This record gives sequence, C-alpha cells and structure tokens, in this order.
Amino acid sequence: MSRDPLKIIFMGTPDFAVATLKTLVDSKYDVVGVITAPDKPAGRGRKLNESAVKKYATAQGLTILQPTNLKNPDFIKELEALEANLQIVVAFRMLPEVVWKMPKYGTFNLHASLLPNYRGAAPIHWAIVNGEKVSGVTTFFIDEKIDTGAIILQEAIAVNDNETVGTLHDKLMNLGSELVIKTVDLIQEGEVTTTIQPKTEDLKTAYKLNKDNCKIDWSLDLDTIYNKIRGLNPFPAAWCYLNNDEEQLSIKIFDIEKEPFDHDLDFGTLDITKHELKVVVRGGYINIKEIQLPGKRKMDMKSLLNGYDFNKNSKML
Repeated sequence: MSRDPLKIIFMGTPDFAVATLKTLVDSKYDVVGVITAPDKPAGRGRKLNESAVKKYATAQGLTILQPTNLKNPDFIKELEALEANLQIVVAFRMLPEVVWKMPKYGTFNLHASLLPNYRGAAPIHWAIVNGEKVSGVTTFFIDEKIDTGAIILQEAIAVNDNETVGTLHDKLMNLGSELVIKTVDLIQEGEVTTTIQPKTEDLKTAYKLNKDNCKIDWSLDLDTIYNKIRGLNPFPAAWCYLNNDEEQLSIKIFDIEKEPFDHDLDFGTLDITKHELKVVVRGGYINIKEIQLPGKRKMDMKSLLNGYDFNKNSKML
C-alpha cells in the first residue's frame, strides 16, 4: 500500500554519508532538509572547515541545519517546521528520542556492518583488524540505544585478504547507498518488514579508535599484525616507536606485505636492504611499503631508504 509522498530529512557528516545523500537526490526523492555537524576550525590558520555533507548539500541548494545541541528547543522547532515524514541517518551522532520519534514513518540508520556484530563507532576498521572474511551494511530503525534497533535490510560483501579500511570503506559506502534506496522504496510502498536483533553474549564490538588501540605490538603473530595495519590504513594509521641510535621516533605505517617463515629472531628487529625494510614478528616478516616519519609526508620505502640512515641495532617497539 503506497503512502504519502516522502519528505526526507537526511543526517550525516563525512564522505561516507555523501554517497547516500547523492543517491537520494539522484533518485528524485524529496530531501527537505540536511542536518550536519557545525563548521570546525582546522589547519594552521584555523579556518572554518565545512563537513563533506554540507559541501554537497550547499552545491545542491538543500536546506541545511547545523545544531550544536540536538535537544535545543529552537532546533526542534526548525526540525518540525520542515514537516518531514522520514529521517535517514548515515554516520552522524546519537539522536535524542524527541528527534528520532518525530517523523510519521520513523527514523532509520545505515550502519557499516552486519548487525548485531560491530555496533559502535568504527565497524569497518574492526572488521579488518579482526580478520573477517565477510562484512556488509545494515539499515535499521533507530531506538533508544546505539545500533540496536529492528533490522530492515542487510547486504553482505566479501573482504579480500589484502583489503584495507580505505578500500572496504568505499565498497561499503556504495553498497550502503544502494541499500538505503531499497529501504526508502519499501517505506514508500508501505512494505517494510523488520527483524529484531538477536541477543547474544559473544557479539563483536566496534570500539572507538584511540592512540592505545592503534599501536602495533610487534610481539604478536604475523596475521594479527598484518590485519591490524590493514585495518587502520590509510586512516587513522597504525603506529609504533622506531628506536634508531639515541633517537626514538613515533612513526606511522601504511601499506605492507606479509612474508611467512620460521625463525628464532627477536621480534621488532629490522632486516634492511637497499630497497626493503622488514620487521621480524612471530611467524615471519612484515614488509613495510609505505611509512611516515614525524613531521614528514608518508613515503614509499625506496624514498625513505635513500635519505634516512638506520643503525644496525635499529628496532621497532
């Protein structure tokens, strides 16, 4: 049974959300408003930086709201004045009940995992860090908790052995935008059915990333380290300390390869040639292809080895 024509409010901030907003606009759905993060100062000049969603919405002439407080009565009035009957959330923040309950047809979210696994802030990263072979996207109606609402649709995708968070991000971004359109079509036709998320104690969580959980532990096994670095490449990047003579540098590591082999060498020691830098780990080598030293741009290994001298006792910590 077809419903009233949809009047949609879209909520999102980063590039991941832009793909979905663009697909809604291209599909001729009526986006009556866009809610995104306030502009933030960035860079040395502290120039105000607009979110990726705001830049796209501005170019499309869409109505934009940038509340600092989602419970502010003035914002609630502005939201009500848009008279939307559906809200779509992609990579935004937790909504208060007064907001997500407002539209007639509800508020649904696009999440970059196969819920109920990987609820939380960084589902794409943790899927790779944990060595998953399958990931995916889910649409679900928002409720009072984080990522726990009734599932509308899901779609899975294979995770390749050399996948990075950057490549999987883009795949899920596009897959997610298509799933949102399928979800909106179902809502428009009044044909939505939902599935309550199962309750289980052994769910995997997408914890927020911080400096501690992005640091490399070189004593771990080859696959664990390989997955971690891939799962943080290119953002925010895995890091560690490089001890070189009297110097200890905090470095970031990006592109890598793994080379399994049996050895009795100390973990973290370096095997350096004219063109390669390998780190000894449990079960093999991590062959670093791209690295970033403090205050420098990231560079390929050949460029680094041409201009940086390693001591024979250099080590990754």
